[in-house]
Amino acid sequence: MLRAAAYCRVSTDNDDQAHSYESQKRYFAEYINREPEMELTEIYADEGISGTSTKKRAAFNRMISDAQLGKFDVILTKEVSRFARNTVDTLQFTRQLKALGIGVRFMNDGINTMEPDAELRLSIMGSLAQEESRKTSARVKWGQTRRMEQGVVFGRSMLGYDVENGELTVEPEGAEIVKLIFHKYVNERKGTSVIARELREAGYKSYRGEINWSNTSILRILRNEKYCGDLLQKKTYTPDYLTHEKKYNRGAEEKVFIENHHEPIISKELWMEAQREIARRNRDGKLGECHGNRYLMSGKIKCSCCGKSFVANKKKRKDGSSYRVWRCCTATRDGYKHEDQWGNTVGCDIGYQIRDELCREALMKSILSLKMNKEKVMKEVAEIVTNVIQMTENREYHSTESLKKTLHETEEKKKRVLDAFFSGDISKSDLAMMNQEYEKKIKELMEQIDLAKKRSNLDYDVNTIEADVRKHINAIVTCRAENDFFYGSLLDHITVYPEKRLVVHLKLLPTEWWYMIDGLSEVTRKMKSSETVHEHDIPTSVSTPATSRYGME
Repeated sequence: MLRAAAYCRVSTDNDDQAHSYESQKRYFAEYINREPEMELTEIYADEGISGTSTKKRAAFNRMISDAQLGKFDVILTKEVSRFARNTVDTLQFTRQLKALGIGVRFMNDGINTMEPDAELRLSIMGSLAQEESRKTSARVKWGQTRRMEQGVVFGRSMLGYDVENGELTVEPEGAEIVKLIFHKYVNERKGTSVIARELREAGYKSYRGEINWSNTSILRILRNEKYCGDLLQKKTYTPDYLTHEKKYNRGAEEKVFIENHHEPIISKELWMEAQREIARRNRDGKLGECHGNRYLMSGKIKCSCCGKSFVANKKKRKDGSSYRVWRCCTATRDGYKHEDQWGNTVGCDIGYQIRDELCREALMKSILSLKMNKEKVMKEVAEIVTNVIQMTENREYHSTESLKKTLHETEEKKKRVLDAFFSGDISKSDLAMMNQEYEKKIKELMEQIDLAKKRSNLDYDVNTIEADVRKHINAIVTCRAENDFFYGSLLDHITVYPEKRLVVHLKLLPTEWWYMIDGLSEVTRKMKSSETVHEHDIPTSVSTPATSRYGME
């Protein structure tokens, strides 16, 4: 008796597809019951799930697991497109099942994977199914873009707005919170962290019904153009129709913008003023909201109490000059540790600020204490740089040839699109859309080829470059030149403790360097009392030689 399993799937959960879903299940049950040599073990079914990837198909993945456990001998499925629309997945899983002695029978396509020519036929059918999926994806994307241009809203409801049938309508309660946020930020000049804390303390709820406001959620509201009546869509896009993974659209595809699209919650003047204020605070370094790679210490100063990173802020002296300070993100947002009105413990005990130059001084002292052959380092790095330059010259030539080859292939594909239109394989709208995509690609490739040619014409003097490189590297390794990239690559993190103590951790080194902050004006290194301290080991700026935590060797 042949133990048979069946797999069926529909890609959407509308009524017509649901009917097809039940029909498939009924068909397999009846078919197996009519076959005397077959015994039905289980019908695996995924409903309302795309077939371009198997990652999210729970029933499919369970079927593969059961196959490995030997629960059945053959799998029946309607057609290749029901099994998978990804050729790679189709071949991968059918090979895996065949190795287990389990065949897959595609009823409508007449393919049995246990037959000798099955893989060839399966590759052809799988490729056709994948191409059909690509065409469908392109048509859907094109149709969505046209609807966006007509003003149809694609997206979910949000604070202040409800989205229903592609239209935005004002939700009064949320709209009042939005107005309050813009008022606090623009008119009262409050920071996003302060606004978030005030909303939490006042018990205001977000769109999801939570009171856990954050500075990032406030900033997201302030930057959203929908609140002044405009609509910008295609902020994200799906580059691969097989994976369905979304990415932020940073120019890869043209966005759709409609001015004065719906009823605004705030005036356009207030929204524009908020954008100017965001830009000003960002320019002045006053955001203190997040840490990227903007500064040398960004994201690398850690709080020993709450584990959060320190954030940057700028202060002004009486003479008008400015300086940067760092403070714990939790303390900046919630203040010193305390209980809020709901009994939750918030805030952080480390509330003091540290000047940026003090952190830099601690880092430089730690680097200078390292025992290394600086001349050897300079020589090896200079050789690496000059070798990279020479390799780049050769690579630019090959890059140009590769770009020209890709350009020729793209032009040939564009010609084949016209042939496909005349043969009736694609519609006129598909022709226009695909022509537009290929023309854009051809233009980009021609620009890249032109740029590669200009680079190849540059005249490099390797000897002069090597001398300049050695000069700059010497200044860097002796800490006489500022190079945040180099020093940042050496620094792993700095831990800050309540007793105004800094601990510097360099990458790939077990040694820690401990420093005390004396009145926020000078950094002093502590030395361990059980070790002998040599005079040359003590930095000249240290006021008093104390005890040490770890040796400097």
